[in-house]
Amino acid sequence: MASGHQGAASAARVIESWLEGSFEQELAGMKPILWAGAILLVAQASMAADTVTVSPEDSGAALVNPDMGWTLMFYSNVPQNYGSKLEPSDTVDDWPGLSTVYFRIPWAFLEPEEGRFNWALLDTPAQRWIAKGKRVAFRFTCSENWMPFATPEWVKKAGAQGVFYTWGKGPDPEGRLWDPVFDDPVFLAKLKKFLLAAAARYDGNPDVAFIDIGTYGMWGEGHTGGSSQVPQEKANVIVRRHMDMHLECFPRTRLALIDDVTGPESADGPQPLTEYARSKGITLRDDSICVQPPPRSWFHAKMAQPFWPETPVIVEHEHYGASKARGAWGDGSWLIKAVEEYHASYLTIHWWPREMLAETRATVDAINRRLGYRLQLRRLSWPARVTLGQPFTVEAAWANAGVAPCYPGGFVALTLKDDKAGMVAVLVDEGFNVRDLKPGPPGQAPVVSRSCKLTVGAIAPATAPGTYQVFVSVGRRDGTPVIELPLAGGDGQRRYRLGDIQLLAP
Repeated sequence: MASGHQGAASAARVIESWLEGSFEQELAGMKPILWAGAILLVAQASMAADTVTVSPEDSGAALVNPDMGWTLMFYSNVPQNYGSKLEPSDTVDDWPGLSTVYFRIPWAFLEPEEGRFNWALLDTPAQRWIAKGKRVAFRFTCSENWMPFATPEWVKKAGAQGVFYTWGKGPDPEGRLWDPVFDDPVFLAKLKKFLLAAAARYDGNPDVAFIDIGTYGMWGEGHTGGSSQVPQEKANVIVRRHMDMHLECFPRTRLALIDDVTGPESADGPQPLTEYARSKGITLRDDSICVQPPPRSWFHAKMAQPFWPETPVIVEHEHYGASKARGAWGDGSWLIKAVEEYHASYLTIHWWPREMLAETRATVDAINRRLGYRLQLRRLSWPARVTLGQPFTVEAAWANAGVAPCYPGGFVALTLKDDKAGMVAVLVDEGFNVRDLKPGPPGQAPVVSRSCKLTVGAIAPATAPGTYQVFVSVGRRDGTPVIELPLAGGDGQRRYRLGDIQLLAP
C-alpha cells in the first residue's frame, strides 16, 4: 500500500490533471486503492476552490480622503500664529488623518494697495501641502479686533462708509478700529473685484477643498455684537448679499457659511439664512465649539442636520489651550460627541499641532474612526477560475462606518496584476455608487450587498491565461483609485490586494 506521502502526492497530481483537463488519463495510471481518496480530494478541492471569499478586517488606519479630514489652521486671522510658525519643511505628516490646510487672513494683507495682490501669502505655504497630496481652504475677513483696518484702508479712502468702534463696547467715534458698512456700495464693489481676482486663481482649483463666506462680521464669523453692532434683521439682508456675491464669484468651489450669522445662540426656530444657504448648495461651518463647558459646549448641532446628508459639515473647536483652561475641553469626549451630532466631515486643528496631538492622541484616534466617511469592505467573492471572454459574477458587501456620506462618490474596481505588478485588467462595477452607502451609529453601519457581472477580455486588451493577483479599489468610472480604504495590502496607489484568480483560455 502506498504511504500517506505517496497518496497525497498522487492526489495532488489528480487535482492538477483535473484542472488541466487530463483527469481520466491520470486516474488510469493510479493504483485502485487511491482512486476513492483522490476523487474525494478532487470533490473537496472543487467545492473549496470554485469561489474565493474574503472578509478583510478594518485596518484601523486614519484615512486621508476628499471632502473629509483634519484641517490644520495655518493662519488663524493673525499671520504669526499656529501653522505659520512651522519650519518650511514641516508639513505635520505625523498628524493622522490630516487632509487640509486652512488659511484665514484679512483682506488687507492680500490687497494692500488696490489692484496689487500678495497671493504669495497663500500660495507659498499652500504648495508645501499640495506637494504632499493635501488640499487647502480659505477665509478672507473684513473685520478684526486686533488691527484697525482688516478691510484695506484704501477702501475707506475710496469713499466706503464705515464705523469706528471700541472692541466689546460697540460704535465709538474715538475708537481705533474700523468696520465697513457691510452693504455700502463702494465697499461691495471693491470687495467683488477682490473676490473675482481670487476666483481667477482658486475657483474650480482641484486643490481647494472649500472657501468660507467670511466677509461679514468679526473674524469673518458673521456677528458684530462687539464691533459695529448691526441689527440682526439688517444683518440677514446683508449676509444674503455676501452669499450671492460668493456664489457668483466661485460657482465651481464648495462654499461654507458660518453658523453665527443667525445669532450665536439661535439653536431653535426658523433659520432663513441657513435654509437659503442649503438651497444653494452652500455647506455649514460651526465656528466654534467647546468655548463653554458642558452642557453649553455647542449650540448648532441641530442647525447642521439639513446640511450633512448633502454637503460635508465643517466643525472648528475653540483654541485648544483656551478651551482646556476654561474647563470646556474636559477629557475630549465632548469633541467626539460633537463629531457624532454634527455628522462632521472636517475638524479643525486649532492650536499648536504637536502640543495638541501629544495631549489628545486618544481623542484624535477615536475621532479618526468616525470623522467623515469610512468605507469598509465586509466581504468579496469571485470565482477562483474564469474563462477569458466569459462573464463571471462578483458579490460584495460594503458599509460606511463614518458619520457622513461619501460625498465625492465612487465606483468599485477590481484590478488584476501579474507577478511584475503590471495591470492586465481593470474591471469597474458602474452600477453601484458608494455615495449611496448610509452612515449609522457607532458599530451599526448598514451593510449593502452587491452582485455584478464582469468580463476579462480575450482580445482587447490581450490577456494571457494564467494566475493573477486581485486588487480592489474605489474611485472614478475609469478605474482610477480615489478613495483610501481601511485595508491592509495596499500597493501605494489606493489599490488593495485580496487574493488570486486564474484565467483560463477560451
